Amino acid sequence: MEEERATINRERLVNSFRELVAIDSPSLKERNMADELTRRLLALGFSVREDNAGSRIGGNSGNLFATLRGGDALPPLLFCAHMDTVQPARSKRAILENDGTIHSAGDTVLGADDVSAISAILEAVQSLQEQRLLKRDIEVLFSVSEETYGTGAAVFDCSVIRSKEAYVPDYDGAHGQAVVSAPTILAFRAEITGKASHAGFAPERGVNAISAAARAVNRLKLGRVSPGLTRNIGTIHGGLLTNIVPDACVMEGEIRGEKHEKALRLLQQTQKAFQSVCDAFGAGLAFSSKCLVQAYHTPADAAVVSRYFRVCKAYGHKTEAVSTFGGSDNNILAQRGISGIVLPSAMHACHSGAEYTTVEELCRLAELLAGLMQT
Repeated sequence: MEEERATINRERLVNSFRELVAIDSPSLKERNMADELTRRLLALGFSVREDNAGSRIGGNSGNLFATLRGGDALPPLLFCAHMDTVQPARSKRAILENDGTIHSAGDTVLGADDVSAISAILEAVQSLQEQRLLKRDIEVLFSVSEETYGTGAAVFDCSVIRSKEAYVPDYDGAHGQAVVSAPTILAFRAEITGKASHAGFAPERGVNAISAAARAVNRLKLGRVSPGLTRNIGTIHGGLLTNIVPDACVMEGEIRGEKHEKALRLLQQTQKAFQSVCDAFGAGLAFSSKCLVQAYHTPADAAVVSRYFRVCKAYGHKTEAVSTFGGSDNNILAQRGISGIVLPSAMHACHSGAEYTTVEELCRLAELLAGLMQT
């Protein structure tokens, strides 16, 4: 990277991160975060619009899409991060230790997933502006409800995006890694209807829905079905009292596959297994499913990857193309024809009270994002 490197304002970045962490923004309740980010984006000169995602998915805020004129020397790029955090997410506090570690009080998540990305994007833009180094238009998508399988980004009108390439900082990894593929995630629900009867006086008159469910699960290989393919039963509900043959049982699960077609085939096999057992028991079956996110694969030699690797090498980071078995907003963007990768975003032990980041990693993230914006 031959361009002059931007100098990141370390103190401002840390303060911004801590201020944003303090804003409650659980999934579907991102209103306060959206209002504050709108204010900050406008102060940086962005044009900001909010869509109607909130009303469409049952939340109180829409996705924020912001554009900044930075010049036509380079094509525009999209930077995407999500505004929501997983629970427990109320009254979060970012505690800064002397060694530069930042963690929560332990009774909530920290929210570095994904406030680290948001604060780094804002700092990268501001530093480039102050140092007159911004040479391209920047587009920013701050999404809602990413933690609920990207439901906010899924209803966003991507036709307004000019960028052909996107960077999505939302990964627990080392700087220099680029997530180039992620799986299809399918959710399924099997509702088994049996026949109630007294468990002591007339058990033979009943059809035990729980027993049918157990038989079906016993036929299914759970966990890692094969390389790049998993299946799980996550919940089971059924029965009223111990003296009643249960006439209903509901099971819910998921399938993940690095190949979309393989995930769909395993889903069909799962439904057939449930149907076969229910037929044998004389029970009814209502089987439903939903594709939460669809798999993507960005070629390791794609321009969006090459640019990131050039910037990382300029800052001394070892580069590596990796895969993940989790979904992100990039799954959605890829389905809309935007070539993107997910980046490590200075977050660790996410989705737990042990979540943390460090000042050093936040600054490295902001530097890399600034490098991408000017390369």
